Amino acid sequence: MKCPYCGHKKDKVVDSRESRDGEAIRRRRECLKCARRFTTYEQVEHALPMVIKKDGRRESFDRNKILSGLTKACEKRPISVEKLYEVIDDIEKQLYSRMEKEVASNIIGEMLMEKLARLDEVAYVRFASVYRQFKDINAFTKELQKFLTDKQEP
Repeated sequence: MKCPYCGHKKDKVVDSRESRDGEAIRRRRECLKCARRFTTYEQVEHALPMVIKKDGRRESFDRNKILSGLTKACEKRPISVEKLYEVIDDIEKQLYSRMEKEVASNIIGEMLMEKLARLDEVAYVRFASVYRQFKDINAFTKELQKFLTDKQEP
């Protein structure tokens, strides 16, 4: 592991422990050159499915794209970054458990919409406005009415 401070390639592990519900190992390391400490995480790399975009292109699943969209939707909302990571982790688990080699991007979008609806109403509406690409105020109002109706049902 390369030291993030001095670039030296040798270090020693000072402490290891489980993290994130046993899904990762957290390691505290100390550089053997500059003696500064840093943390690394080790986790199983799951083979996530390829994402089929609306235009038919296929690309690898990218959690950073999802994080970017969630961050924009949750801007200036009382939602921690840790909560956003939990949403992404949950989406990844759902996709992995499907055991499919490909998944349509709209399925991922719907999963995100469902999570945001429970997490924060304003973030849900923001995300929906971009995701659904509303053409006019009527389409927006229709989505909002559907959300309010679904929310009232037990």
